[in-house]
Amino acid sequence: MLMFLLAAVLPAAILFWYVYSRDITPEPKKVVLKGFLYGVLATFASTLISGPLLSAGVFTEEPASFLDAVKTAFLGAAVPEETAKLLMLWLLLRKCADFDERYDGIVYAAAVGLGFATFENILYLVASGAGFFQVAISRAFLAVPGHFAFAVVMGYYYSRQHFSWNEDEKRGAALKMWLYPVLLHGTYDTICFTSGLSESLSVFFTFVLLLFCFWLFRRTRNRIIKEAADNTSGKGGFYDDHKEFYRSPRHENNFGKDYRYFYLNGDDSVDEQ
Repeated sequence: MLMFLLAAVLPAAILFWYVYSRDITPEPKKVVLKGFLYGVLATFASTLISGPLLSAGVFTEEPASFLDAVKTAFLGAAVPEETAKLLMLWLLLRKCADFDERYDGIVYAAAVGLGFATFENILYLVASGAGFFQVAISRAFLAVPGHFAFAVVMGYYYSRQHFSWNEDEKRGAALKMWLYPVLLHGTYDTICFTSGLSESLSVFFTFVLLLFCFWLFRRTRNRIIKEAADNTSGKGGFYDDHKEFYRSPRHENNFGKDYRYFYLNGDDSVDEQ
């Protein structure tokens, strides 16, 4: 039983620790736990979208062609799951006073996404019976990092939409925080369905996916830090032109902390923790 629980929970826990430990001002654990629980609820919410589509014959659970694989990947998984996760992220953050820095969007989206991945892991491992360990290893290096990557993108654009004063940027980010995770998720699942998962291809795909996940996380985090520091230092007049916005109770801490911790000498180099 212990091995089963570790196999189901540990991959997501490790990835979330990686994200959470790099937050300058860590989010309250009770809100993070709530995010994980919302991710579990997202697994049920997603079936409210995929179930009717499956019943209507829009996609099949066993794709027999490339077109079938694309439809199953996007309409059976990517669209329902990412829509449900975004809905749960919105429910979590819409009145959350602790969502006061741009990096927080990645932390909370990761909580929701990895909560989803953990519960999905449990369902798959229960269904696999005695062969659960092999399934657990495969999902630990493929499915869980995939959900992590989708969550990082969603959280990044969720923060950009929330904290931006530019209406065009807000509209663009509002679309991207749903569209980009769907495209990534759908592409990922399409590759899984069509690759045949030969041993050599699986190893290669696993390696590429893991590298992509951590590159994506570092890139989005560094972009958030640079945007924060540039605005705090007043480059381009952004901060000076919007002081009232960033001095409001909702946003006053959004930039100062990142700037103080990461831009040590007034240059443009990012010094990560």
